[in-house]
Amino acid sequence: MEPRKRKHCSPSALWCVFVLWTQLQLTLTQDCPGDGRTWVPLGHKCYHFVHGEEDQIKSYTFERAKTLCQHYELLSIENAEENDFVVNYSPRVWKGAVNVWLAMYYDTDSDDMKWHSGLPVHYTNWEDSSFTTDLLPLDTCVTLHTTTGKWENVSCLDEVENGVVCEAYQTISCFGPEEEHISAKSRPLMSALVILSVVAIVGVSAVVWFLHQRHNRGSTIFTPFEYHPPLRVLETDRSCLVESEETDSVP
Repeated sequence: MEPRKRKHCSPSALWCVFVLWTQLQLTLTQDCPGDGRTWVPLGHKCYHFVHGEEDQIKSYTFERAKTLCQHYELLSIENAEENDFVVNYSPRVWKGAVNVWLAMYYDTDSDDMKWHSGLPVHYTNWEDSSFTTDLLPLDTCVTLHTTTGKWENVSCLDEVENGVVCEAYQTISCFGPEEEHISAKSRPLMSALVILSVVAIVGVSAVVWFLHQRHNRGSTIFTPFEYHPPLRVLETDRSCLVESEETDSVP
């Protein structure tokens, strides 16, 4: 019996695998602002906890807090995870109880609170379980108590607080930190482009491989796989079995 010939993958098939592997190495790296300050990443955001002088009492008006963020927004809280993160990280920066300004204001058009970024407020953690205030709409601001994680309405003009947290969206780099960065808000579009590029490369590779197989005589599109035929009884063995049965049947 002749030994079966092992069939190997064609160069085109191997090239397809190589292209797919290299394409999958394309990753979107996320980065915090590189302005020399300490930024702590969480999810799609980065946070900078403003350090005050240890030998002085920290006190910031709302307007002063906004200027400390230097072109970035004050803290906004989108969910309970983010709220817990600020509470748990605060002791690493500050000693004692701290009240952190939130980037929230009262929108007179909708008669509700909104973030300065323009996003609606979906998650809340009010001290009294609901939003209540005796302040004038334009004088309504909010602080977060790091000891409890609860929120409180305070005056934007009269109150001073001792905690400031700035936030920034993480930026995305397609090929590394030295390439041009793309805003995190464009992440869905960039992800879609990466997926489409992978699909396009795989599709073109498959067509090239198929054409290679058609022009390669004696091979089929299934050449990368080995075929193992089922066991068969040889004709000589089958005839011996028949003669044996006839001999056993004779009395």
